[in-house]
Amino acid sequence: MSRKEIRFGIIGLGLMGKEFGSAVARWCHLLDDGPVPVLTGICDMNEASFGWFEDNFPSIEVTTTDYQDILSSDIIDAVYCAVPHNLHEKLYIDIIKSGKHLLGEKPFGIDIEANKRIMDVIQDSPSVIVKCNSEFPYFPGAKRMIDWIEGRNFGRLIEVKCGFNHSSDMDLTKPINWKRIIEINGEYGCMGDLGLHTHHIPLRMGWKPDSVFAELSNISEQRPDGKGGMAECETWDNATLMCRCTDPGNGKSFPMILETKRMSPGDTNTWFIEVYGTGGSARFTTHDPKAFYYLETKGKEQGWTRVDIGPASFLPTITGGIFEFGFSDSFQQMLGAFMHEFKEGGSDHPFPNVSPEETVWSHQIMTAALESHKTGKRVSLV
Repeated sequence: MSRKEIRFGIIGLGLMGKEFGSAVARWCHLLDDGPVPVLTGICDMNEASFGWFEDNFPSIEVTTTDYQDILSSDIIDAVYCAVPHNLHEKLYIDIIKSGKHLLGEKPFGIDIEANKRIMDVIQDSPSVIVKCNSEFPYFPGAKRMIDWIEGRNFGRLIEVKCGFNHSSDMDLTKPINWKRIIEINGEYGCMGDLGLHTHHIPLRMGWKPDSVFAELSNISEQRPDGKGGMAECETWDNATLMCRCTDPGNGKSFPMILETKRMSPGDTNTWFIEVYGTGGSARFTTHDPKAFYYLETKGKEQGWTRVDIGPASFLPTITGGIFEFGFSDSFQQMLGAFMHEFKEGGSDHPFPNVSPEETVWSHQIMTAALESHKTGKRVSLV
C-alpha cells in the first residue's frame, strides 16, 4: 500500500541541511505508517553546496540560488529552512505566505520583535503547518525523563537544570563566524542558537518561568578575522539563567537553571536535563546517551541507579535494542514528529515539535535574560 508523500524543499544546505537530507534518505529506518518525506528542491546561495545533494537524491527537480523558486514551485509542499538568524523573519514570512508548510530553525526570529511579526503571519495562515526544530527531546533518555515528569514520579519539585554546552570556542585561534556578530546572530548570542533546546521540555511540561535572573559572559572578546587581523566578538559566549517557576501540578514554586555555553571545557556537544524532587530524581545527558540515571527517595540512605535504556524513542525503528542512539537518529525522530502533522485527522505523535507559541515563550525568556544582565536585577515574566 502506497503512503502519502510530502515533497520538501531545503533552503540552506549547510550542516543541518545535510542532516535533513540524510534523515530523508534513510526513511525506511522508521517503522511508522505516517507520510513519507521526499526531497524535491534545494536552495543555497553557494552553488558548490549542490553537489552532495544532487549526487545522492535523484528525486531533486528544483535546484536554485533563489529561494523564491522553491516557494513558487507547484511540486513542493513543505520547506525546511536552516539559515542565519537575521534571515528568519523575511524567509519564514515569505514561506508561510506562499502556502508552503514550514519546519524552521531556532530561535525563530533574530529578536522578540521579529518573532512577533512571524507570529502575526502564522495567525493569518491557519492552513499552513509551522513548527520549529529541536532534536534532543527525542533521545531515549529524554523520552524517559518526559515519561517520569508526566507520571509525577518526582513528588514536589526541588530543582530543575537543563543545558546545552559546547567547547567548540575553547580554541582561541578559531576564526570569527556569524554567530559572533550581532547584526547576523542577534543580541541573544549563545542563547539564540542554543537556548530553545534547553526550553523545549520545560515549556512543554508547563514550567514557564515566572522570573529570570541572568549572568552572561563574553569570554573571547576578539578572534582572528581570517584576513590576518583580529575582529571584535560582539555576542555572549556563555549564559546561565536562574529562573523561578511554578509547578502546574501543585502550584508550588521551584528554581530552574538554564545553561547555554560555547566555552564549556570538555563538552563537545552536550545537552542535559536534571530533575530533583522529594519523591525521586533523575538525570540524562547526551554525554552518556545509553544511560538514564534515577534515584527514588526512601529514608535516609539514597543512591543513584544507572539504567542502560537502548535506542527506543517515540517512533519505532529497525534498530536492535542493544545498539546506541545518536544525533542523526534524534534528527530523524524529530522529522518524524513533523511528518505526523500531515496524517489524516491530524497528528497523533506523543511529543510534537516545538510550536510557534513555544518560540514566543523562548523569546520572552531570552529577552528577559538580556534585561536582567543589563540591570543586574531579576526580571518578572508574569
